[in-house]
Amino acid sequence: MISKLRLGVNIDHVATIRNARGGDHPDPVRAAEIVAACGGDGITAHLREDRRHIRDDDLERIQSATDLPLNLEMAATEEMLAIALAHKPHAVCIVPEKREERTTEGGLDAAGLHNQLAPIVTRLGDAGIRVSLFIAPEERQIDAAIRLGAPVVELHTGEYAHAAGEQIGVELRRLADMAALAAKNGIEPHAGHGLTYENVQPVAAIPQLAELNIGHYLIGEAVFVGLEAAVLRMRDLMDEAR
Repeated sequence: MISKLRLGVNIDHVATIRNARGGDHPDPVRAAEIVAACGGDGITAHLREDRRHIRDDDLERIQSATDLPLNLEMAATEEMLAIALAHKPHAVCIVPEKREERTTEGGLDAAGLHNQLAPIVTRLGDAGIRVSLFIAPEERQIDAAIRLGAPVVELHTGEYAHAAGEQIGVELRRLADMAALAAKNGIEPHAGHGLTYENVQPVAAIPQLAELNIGHYLIGEAVFVGLEAAVLRMRDLMDEAR
């Protein structure tokens, strides 16, 4: 078991609130600074094609404001590749992206998109950027990640988060099995999407997982208790599970 499970905090929705009114408040950089001050392990930000939340200039400001590693979520496009190569974040997580979706829906079809992804994964790796693929917990997607040479996969936990009854156990087992398969093949498994105080601990207890990335829920809780308190509560629950 990896004893310390890292917590990456996605600050996209601080920027979403800012952009709803225009201007500069609330500033996602301030959120990044709070996460760093209260023991978060990383910052995740998704630069979307339509710039609905994080903007281009946010990336450099986030990197300058804290020493935490930046995990840049992005679609597999030439525009986003060029931005990643210019900013050189610690990691890039390649995600599926549709303009009409409210949030990332489902995992990346790494198996079906192998030829599109291969040169992007290679160029990012050659630049010293750690590449992660945001995939469904499926064996064919793990196999695709192996073929692509991705050092990290982030398992989509949405099906688990939305499951009810006996299906919760089914989805949890699928996550555990795919995390074990990834680790067995030298890929570091992460997980994220839809995780809350109520459902995080069974996922956090999966021994091969090295990192959870959580955003929307923490920003929502921050409205009521503040971002520091929200992050510390999630950190405590994750630690208890280990």
